[in-house]
Amino acid sequence: MALTCDRQPVRIAGAWGAVFSMALAAFVLIASEFMPVSLLPLVAHDLAITEGQTGQAISVSGVFAVLTSLVMAHLTRRIDRRLVASAFTSLLVVSGTIVAFAPNYPILMLGRVLLGIAIGGFWSMSTSIVMRLVSDNEVPKALAWINGGNALAATISAPLGSLLGAYVGWRSAFFLVVPIAILALVWQWISLPPMPPQDQKSGGNVLRLLARRQVLLGMASTMFLFMGQFALFTYLRPYLETAGGFTIKAISLVLLLMGLAGVLGTVAIGRALRTRLFSLLIGIPAIMALLAIGMVAFSSASPLVAALLVAWGFFGTAAPVGWGTWVSRHISDDAEAGGGLSVAVIQLGITAGAAGGGYLFDIIGWWGPFALATLILAASSILALAAMRNARRNAV
Repeated sequence: MALTCDRQPVRIAGAWGAVFSMALAAFVLIASEFMPVSLLPLVAHDLAITEGQTGQAISVSGVFAVLTSLVMAHLTRRIDRRLVASAFTSLLVVSGTIVAFAPNYPILMLGRVLLGIAIGGFWSMSTSIVMRLVSDNEVPKALAWINGGNALAATISAPLGSLLGAYVGWRSAFFLVVPIAILALVWQWISLPPMPPQDQKSGGNVLRLLARRQVLLGMASTMFLFMGQFALFTYLRPYLETAGGFTIKAISLVLLLMGLAGVLGTVAIGRALRTRLFSLLIGIPAIMALLAIGMVAFSSASPLVAALLVAWGFFGTAAPVGWGTWVSRHISDDAEAGGGLSVAVIQLGITAGAAGGGYLFDIIGWWGPFALATLILAASSILALAAMRNARRNAV
């Protein structure tokens, strides 16, 4: 018998302070995860390694995020969730410090491994903790705030890392996240209430949830959504340079606008999810598939491409809020295991999408990943439609 989070919300004054502390932790997590993207040459030169080896510091965090997400709920089943959440935020502090002062490649990788554990643990339990802090109809809004921290970090981490790396060095850029992580840790400890685990009927293997048809359909749709999204997004820069003729400055501006649109998307979707959950889960990947087609059809029209990418950022960044809300409603009896499975599925989708898109990019050019993204996003929409029909049958 496993012990996981109690479903009943903890009604406390200042619960939104706890939500905001988690949003800050999400900001630090994502900033830490993507900071190396703009610092690869500096890190490689200083540690006397190749840029390819430095790039592995990004992928290793994803691998350990998957592994952690699959086992976290079971391994921590007897521990107060407040302590567990604080422990994962503490790992952020340790990871950032290790990476900033890493004297060699193995120590750098150790820091990134700890970051991956923190990522997997935090995202696995974020939905279940939110469900205990706020009422059911406020869950989408709370998840939107947390994902807003995610979107903001994704927007500024690469350009900020590049700027800091040029003026104060890559180590200072990495160390910047440490005081912010400490602030998030202190805020969490003050604002999160005690959340003791409670008996549940389910076992420790999160994959058992796939035996439920609703979960299987939802997780498949989630994986296809992220697979399609990153099949395209990973190869966005060469597309903009070659097909669109964008300059480096123009590309930076478009990416910034995409990120800002993503922040707006996470705020806007919160209210709509209260009454139109499945409509959004079906509609978002369908719209993104149409946007991908538009980018191929109008690749030479730079202003239109920029507008399409801003729309892509608006819908794509908001999508995780929708699936987090789906977990809170359809796996409410085991939200931590559902959250862990969701994190694993998302990470696998990102990896598969980037790999598949890269394969097609090398064979047939930039439009290959865009065609792949269109098909996979359409499949995500169809699977979400099947999940909606299944939910309605079960409700009868």
